[in-house]
Amino acid sequence: MLEFIKKHQSTILFISLVTGALLLYSNSLRQKQHTTLFERGILQLTRPLYGTIDTTSRNIANIWHDYIDLTTVRQHNIKLQEQMRLLRRQLLELQEVAQENIRLRTLLHFQPEPQQHEIPARIIAVDATNWFRTITINKGTDDNVHNGLPVIVAEGVVGRTIKCSATSSRVLLVIDAASEVAALIQHNRTRGIARGRGTNLTFDYALRNKDVQIGDMVITAGTGGVFPKGIPIGTISSINKLDYGLFQTLELTSCVDFSRLEEVLVIQNEQQ
Repeated sequence: MLEFIKKHQSTILFISLVTGALLLYSNSLRQKQHTTLFERGILQLTRPLYGTIDTTSRNIANIWHDYIDLTTVRQHNIKLQEQMRLLRRQLLELQEVAQENIRLRTLLHFQPEPQQHEIPARIIAVDATNWFRTITINKGTDDNVHNGLPVIVAEGVVGRTIKCSATSSRVLLVIDAASEVAALIQHNRTRGIARGRGTNLTFDYALRNKDVQIGDMVITAGTGGVFPKGIPIGTISSINKLDYGLFQTLELTSCVDFSRLEEVLVIQNEQQ
């Protein structure tokens, strides 16, 4: 702006002087009752200049008002965008609460045996290594949780507690290689052992002559002193009968999606 003024200072000064003289002359004309022919000629010659000045001033005023309006609209849009981000975050929080309520209602629909007491717990950590399949829950000895208690969800067996502190407990998942559960095939009562294999399970010691089918449900047998009877473990997904031996090996798909666990129930026998 300063460079423009310096570059055209002569022109600006001339226009300013002419404009000032014309304004003074116009004012003097207002004081007279009659104008001469010369004065009328001056007025006629200066009319385009007045028109240009008036048009320019109006355009500048319109541009300024448009700028003010545009600035106001931009600020309003910024406020609206902030409100939208806030509402979007609140919507996500409400959706998360709704999903949690659905999971908790599903857990509450599970009815343990009369002599059993259920302790709801939330998962606070997941073992990220490939050596073990464990989770950590937010209930411990202060909540009457101790080693060897079954942990389940509405869909079926999750695992059992193995290490308990005052406020948390580690749970060995049923799919861990160190996990074994006394089990039976629901439709024909064939007994065996469900063993973890890292991602799924196998059902061992099922006699070769027992009729089993893909999709048969395997449940807890109620022996072994940990899991109550009748809790789903998984369904038979593969049958392997060797040409020799007494047993057939069955592969199971767990009833529980371990990748989506968030809340569980710890089952405590009131006699314990």
